[in-house]
Amino acid sequence: MTSISIIGTGKMGSAIAGIAARAGATIQIIRRRAGAGSSLERSDAEYGVVGDRLTGDLVVLAVPYEAYPSILEHYRDQLSGKVVIDISNPIDFTTYDELLVPADSSTAIELAKELPLDTTVVKAFNVNLGDTLSAGTNGTTTTTVLFAGDDPEAKIALTTLIESAGLRAVDVGPLSRARELEAMGFLQIILAASAKTHYESGFTLLS
Repeated sequence: MTSISIIGTGKMGSAIAGIAARAGATIQIIRRRAGAGSSLERSDAEYGVVGDRLTGDLVVLAVPYEAYPSILEHYRDQLSGKVVIDISNPIDFTTYDELLVPADSSTAIELAKELPLDTTVVKAFNVNLGDTLSAGTNGTTTTTVLFAGDDPEAKIALTTLIESAGLRAVDVGPLSRARELEAMGFLQIILAASAKTHYESGFTLLS
């Protein structure tokens, strides 16, 4: 059985917890402090606070990119041997005009540089909005989760989680493709922020 630790209790963290529950995974949710969070407490999850031991083989960083240094202060060594799922879109929300990583890199690549060598990083969920993950549909189609990574076993574990929850999983290639996924996430958020699309919708694959 898959075990997953989700650091963060916002809309995306809650939506991914729902996916994990539908997939029958063991769920741990880490919040900033006891009682903190923007979603209702789940009866099917174990809760902890930042600093508690991580119990999941998969670890989802469901926090803003700017919070990564603080998370790594607490968990860098504990992430050794685990699969870390980076869902962030590193947008400069003061201007909505650029990404906060070098033009030839991505948050996933930058994160991997900061982690132990035996930690595997996978980019996933950043092109999805929380509502489409929770509903399992995007418009009239099944929600598709695009992901990128270098480790085949990590990709299999993530694919199993996603598909067991009734969603579609599509491997877009090595971790270097995270840059393109972040550009897609950037565009999607810009379109929604300018009211040209809806936050409840998003990009999807039709075939």
